[in-house]
Amino acid sequence: MTHQFHSTVLREYDIRGIIGETLGAEDARAIGRGFATLLRRAGGTKVAVGYDGRVSSTMLVDALIDGLNTSGVDVVCVGMGPTPMLYYAEASMEDVQGGIQITGSHNPANYNGFKLVFMGRPFFGADILKLGEMAAAGDWIDAAESGSAGSGIKGVHESVEILDTYIDRIIEGLDGIAPEQLSALRIGWDAGNGAAGPALELLTKKLPGEHHLLFTEVDGTFPNHHPDPTEEKNLADLKALVAEKNLHFGVAFDGDGDRIGAVDGEGRVIWGDQLLMIYAEDLLKQVPGATIIADVKASSALFDKVREFGGQPLMWKTGHSLIKSKMKETGAPLAGEMSGHVFFAHEYYGYDDALYAAIRLIAASARLGKSVTRLRGEMPPMINTPELRFQVDEARKFAVIDEVKARLSASGADVNATDGVRVNTPDGWWLLRASNTQDVLVARAESLSEAGLARLMAQIDEQLAASGLERGEQVGH
Repeated sequence: MTHQFHSTVLREYDIRGIIGETLGAEDARAIGRGFATLLRRAGGTKVAVGYDGRVSSTMLVDALIDGLNTSGVDVVCVGMGPTPMLYYAEASMEDVQGGIQITGSHNPANYNGFKLVFMGRPFFGADILKLGEMAAAGDWIDAAESGSAGSGIKGVHESVEILDTYIDRIIEGLDGIAPEQLSALRIGWDAGNGAAGPALELLTKKLPGEHHLLFTEVDGTFPNHHPDPTEEKNLADLKALVAEKNLHFGVAFDGDGDRIGAVDGEGRVIWGDQLLMIYAEDLLKQVPGATIIADVKASSALFDKVREFGGQPLMWKTGHSLIKSKMKETGAPLAGEMSGHVFFAHEYYGYDDALYAAIRLIAASARLGKSVTRLRGEMPPMINTPELRFQVDEARKFAVIDEVKARLSASGADVNATDGVRVNTPDGWWLLRASNTQDVLVARAESLSEAGLARLMAQIDEQLAASGLERGEQVGH
């Protein structure tokens, strides 16, 4: 038996496709067989599996479990829930050596995919490509066979309820904070009909204070708004709730609960790098001098603030798997991305968990003795673009970045080449990088003035023109 994946499905950070077009049950079965084979060869025997609320998720989970069992691995299914609940299962269950979450994250309703953890580390890049190579060659352990090719024992699967335990673990993020500091809080929560909904209902029941919830019913068609909190239009309902109920702040979640968005009491968005400023101020009082990691899209104000708070800022490549790997390498207790992935290794497990990030926002506000609105108001008033994404031919995207790099190097520009090119100028900085997951170039710029921002954008356009491109129509994630 062999299997061929569609060319677009195996991606840098995860596995993703369109149900019925590029992704189906046989793909899920092949992923299970490949992952189980790699795990068995590394000495593992059991995998935790979870899934989000998309219509196609139950079909995929059945096929995935069958593939894992067929290649001799046992499965503990933790059911429907946010991706970080699956990460929690993988990190906390002693006899589990891997984890797979079926999720389409923030993508349209007809998409679905897989996020994987292998023996406590992110499974991405070459690991994911290896699954494709194994499937094409039929290089799978067959549990029905004994001897070197198989075990002779097919894996079994069981279902385990861990939502309560997971929520109790998240609430530990408030340990040491006096209940009276929390009881006066009024907070809005927007689950966006994603997989975090039931978890949020349980979490807020266990928290002091007043809590107002939106769209906690899991609905894979996302009838109210798209579950991507990095796009301001998707925060409109949360802003309205905060204004109507006079709340202190509001938090929103993406489709699988691993990315956070927030608005303060005045309805101002608190972007990913701004949230990281708040977390860093709080954390560096507890862990002086710590390294804080942020991706290349983050504001220079964040890196400046980390230094000001006595920390060591580290700029790193965009991508949740890449950030998690860098955290392990450096021992950093905190990291984050513009996209709303926030990673706490301080008193937590080091993976991206938006529910835990929300709890740490409450804790930071309490420990710092400042409201979230005040913390947002104290931030420097930078003028920047959102993430600008535009289509470019897949075969050209990395070559264009190399061409830009060469021209900038020849001109003596101040360039950080960690991930694409981030160019520092007297006006501020601009970024151009190739997406690892789509045929897209990503641009961003930040300045202290509108005129400075215009000059930075002109520099981006000049470099694109020199490579025969122009910033075309914006495309989504």
